[in-house]
Amino acid sequence: MDGQSMSEEFLINITPQETRVALMLQGAVQELHIERAGGRGIVGNIYLGRVVRVLPGMQSAFIEVGLERTAFLHVADIFGEKNGNGRPIERLINEGETLMVQVLKDPIGGKGARLSTQISLAGRLLVYLPQEKHIGISQKIEDESGRERLRERIQQLLPADEAGGFIVRTMAENATDAELAADIAYLRRLWQEIRHRAQNATAPALLHHDLTLAQRVLRDLAGPETTRILVDSRENFHKLHAFAEEFMPQLAPLLAHYTGERPLFDLYGVEDEIQKALARRVDLKSGGYLIIDQTEALTTIDVNTGAFVGARNFDDTIFKTNLEAAQTIARQLRLRNLGGIIIVDFIDMESAEHRAAVLAELNKALARDHTRITVNGFTQLGLVEMTRKRTRESLAQILCEPCPTCGGRGVVKTAQTVAYEILRELLREARQFDAREMRVLAAPAVIDLFLDEESQALAMLSDFIGRTVSLHAEPSYTQEQYDIVLI
Repeated sequence: MDGQSMSEEFLINITPQETRVALMLQGAVQELHIERAGGRGIVGNIYLGRVVRVLPGMQSAFIEVGLERTAFLHVADIFGEKNGNGRPIERLINEGETLMVQVLKDPIGGKGARLSTQISLAGRLLVYLPQEKHIGISQKIEDESGRERLRERIQQLLPADEAGGFIVRTMAENATDAELAADIAYLRRLWQEIRHRAQNATAPALLHHDLTLAQRVLRDLAGPETTRILVDSRENFHKLHAFAEEFMPQLAPLLAHYTGERPLFDLYGVEDEIQKALARRVDLKSGGYLIIDQTEALTTIDVNTGAFVGARNFDDTIFKTNLEAAQTIARQLRLRNLGGIIIVDFIDMESAEHRAAVLAELNKALARDHTRITVNGFTQLGLVEMTRKRTRESLAQILCEPCPTCGGRGVVKTAQTVAYEILRELLREARQFDAREMRVLAAPAVIDLFLDEESQALAMLSDFIGRTVSLHAEPSYTQEQYDIVLI
């Protein structure tokens, strides 16, 4: 099927604690987005605040915006003072004054939120700066003539009376005029609404909440290929519908309320996919499998053929497995949201033709990804190096934590290794301390070893140090944990 004509659907599962979104393509999960109520920051929120105190010594002020703690505004974050016109804060704002402010940094620990009086509103393709005049282009759009063209296009799409400024985001590089115009209209309408609220509110008041994950699906993710957006919560369906009708009318008809008996994510097999996306091994239909390892520096993906492969069409089987792996890898990168350096070790192929075909398949499969990816061909060692821009935390970082038993190593010392450590420790302590008896507390597997295969080693040590050694199995201990108690 042609990439453009594939139908994509969004499934939105909402509970009070968490919102989960799955992007489906031909019935297979492509992307997962998860947002937890506790983890939602307030960065981007716009408040009408009241100046409580101005601190000339620190060139900053405390602003009451209705949060637990008063928020903090530094002179450098006052609009127009970026380049330090040298005007002291006490000449710019007064106690008791009302200001419109936006949160730059979430409150952390004992610190209040950090504010700015420069307002910026992010759309899908543009960022709107209502107090500015100029049009800036994202640094990542490197082509100079392309930057100029974009600037001119935006200039033409703006109404003659437009006073605000815009920053053009990387996403806008390939956007149509209609998409850009829709974004401009959305941002201007949003700003009008915020100003209207500010005129009718008394400080402190929240004027604009940065979008929820479900709203961001409409603003940033849904596109011309989206055929349906299913929401499993009645209240949120109505809220989203109202949001769409106001800001993105073309998406409103795609929204549907899911009322089925079975949980939405079960019905579409998303729960299973989430479990698989956290596993190290991914099985391929051809019988081969991938092993995906995330480390601090990079992610490695190893492609393996499964069962024994007949010698006759050996090359063919390898080629087919690699082709299937290329498609699966592209999907897993999106699903797991893996970023940074990624190294793929395909099964070695003799034919240069096969290698080129696998690389082409990988590039084709990656083309659907919204995140910026660069793929370098095969290296001399037959590895494919690529980078994928880190956008948010990976799925494993959101849902998992390092194992407390192995500390994230992924392996634990064998019972035998621990047993020998204990024998050395007994000898060390016997020389240092004077005790009648030494009691070993350890995990059951380690104690079993001392009672069975290593019983002789323990008896010899006990004779050598001239002390009784008693054993005690502690079911709550992990395999590497042990204590030696002197009695």
